Amino acid sequence: MTDTDTFPETIEDENRTPLSRLGSSKSLYAATEGDIDTDPVLRAAADAEYAAWRTFEAWADDEPHDGARRAFASAASDERDHYETVTDLLEDDLDPGEAETPALHEFLREREDTVSRLGGLLGRILASDRSKSQTVGFFVGSADPRTAQVFRDFGDDLETQREVTLEALSTVCESEEDWNRAKEAATGAIEAAYGEYVETLEGLGANPKPVC
Repeated sequence: MTDTDTFPETIEDENRTPLSRLGSSKSLYAATEGDIDTDPVLRAAADAEYAAWRTFEAWADDEPHDGARRAFASAASDERDHYETVTDLLEDDLDPGEAETPALHEFLREREDTVSRLGGLLGRILASDRSKSQTVGFFVGSADPRTAQVFRDFGDDLETQREVTLEALSTVCESEEDWNRAKEAATGAIEAAYGEYVETLEGLGANPKPVC
């Protein structure tokens, strides 16, 4: 039977390239569509947190399994708090309805069973952890340690989400087939995020591959 301690490591190993590139300096360039400045970075972060909040809130509302429901509700609460924290940092009001739903969340919202949703949530956590590190780096480089710490704290929340998600997976996955389905969903989430990253960069005339 799959070990929850090694399960995320397996996903990371099998998705090493997309996760590495999602954690590169080009991730902010893609997220802001080439406009890497304080306000666009915050707006991109707020849009991502809002989409996550709504995805996981909807899952929690119709989840029959107690452990999974707690995982989804906890993630939704975190992402709502993150969204509200980021919007408080913006100088102007933000209309969340203006932003398109990220490809990652389009993928997640098509998952209908508990195992796939938990796997997808884990994939989102792994992808978001990479991108948040670049946001922290941006504010460190902008001599704004207070805002950098805000995003470090978001990263700590992701680590807690990871633990809760793995605990829920350990209770709902009753066979290797279930674990494989969870892994497929996690990989699908990462691939959706990476696919949008590549498409955006190519649309901006940038090479999505790192320059060596």
